[in-house]
Amino acid sequence: MKAIVYERFGGPGVLTLADVERPNLEDDRVLVRVSAASMNPYDWHMIRGLPYIARASAGLRSPKNPIPGADFAGVVEEVGANVTDFAPGDQVFGSGPGTFAEYVSARGRSIAKTPGNVTFEQAAAVPMAGMTALQGIRDRGQLRSGQRVLINGASGGVGTFAVQLAKAMGAEVTGVCSNRNVDLVRSIGADHVIDYTGEDFTRSGNRYDLIFDVVSTQPMSAIRRSLTDTGTYVTAGAVNMGNWIGPFSHLTRVKLGSIMGKPTMMSMLTKGSNDDLIVLGDYLASGEVVPVIDRSFSLAQTPEAMIYLETMRARGKIVITV
Repeated sequence: MKAIVYERFGGPGVLTLADVERPNLEDDRVLVRVSAASMNPYDWHMIRGLPYIARASAGLRSPKNPIPGADFAGVVEEVGANVTDFAPGDQVFGSGPGTFAEYVSARGRSIAKTPGNVTFEQAAAVPMAGMTALQGIRDRGQLRSGQRVLINGASGGVGTFAVQLAKAMGAEVTGVCSNRNVDLVRSIGADHVIDYTGEDFTRSGNRYDLIFDVVSTQPMSAIRRSLTDTGTYVTAGAVNMGNWIGPFSHLTRVKLGSIMGKPTMMSMLTKGSNDDLIVLGDYLASGEVVPVIDRSFSLAQTPEAMIYLETMRARGKIVITV
């Protein structure tokens, strides 16, 4: 099969299109013929091998898994002996290792059936970003109908899902983004949009029940004054994290903020969940959530897609068509 591979850590130039063996089918896995995959900052970190501390699991000198990619959508080709919920011909979406390829082997609990009103490209955009947004605002943030929520980084992959999910849950939503993305964030349901190039939301005087932060550029003291006394701050990522310990310095600041009592400050790590994929599928089927796709690239154009991902200017998701 054709796949994107990388034999050493580095920039987009380490990615090449190659012929490799199709993945083996294990008893608890499903072999899927990939129609589309999507990119996440996670892929950038894996390919670059950054932060360095992550190489303890990703590979010290070279990648443990030479095929990048984590999200996909496609058609089931074969199912393992212990898989009962899927059959050949099912259209599915989900997560698995090495999705920038023509075939991927994924655990049955890591995929869900694709709603009939959704394209492969749209479905591939959902898993990691959609689950991060869902778990961040529903589980960690405990968002309730009628609350005021601010999404910092509202125009990115996670942010566009968070805006739509928070709105579907009945919240009053404020999105923070750059001037070029104000219309986009408003079009996906935000009640209010703040252009961070002209206004600092932490100095507006407005207070929120939940701040879901994808970019984490403000100091914790500024964040605290933007929360209600019983409010919650959830961070799902950070920019400009450094090459050595990456987000851990920011997570430490959040942890120090949490020991000061109310409001609540916390970080999160996304957990794979078949149940959450099904929930997201229901939102897709109802039309309450529509994936925002900035650009699509062919499998052979994956290096160019990675260059674009690294600009951190993508609106919504970047998709690889296979």
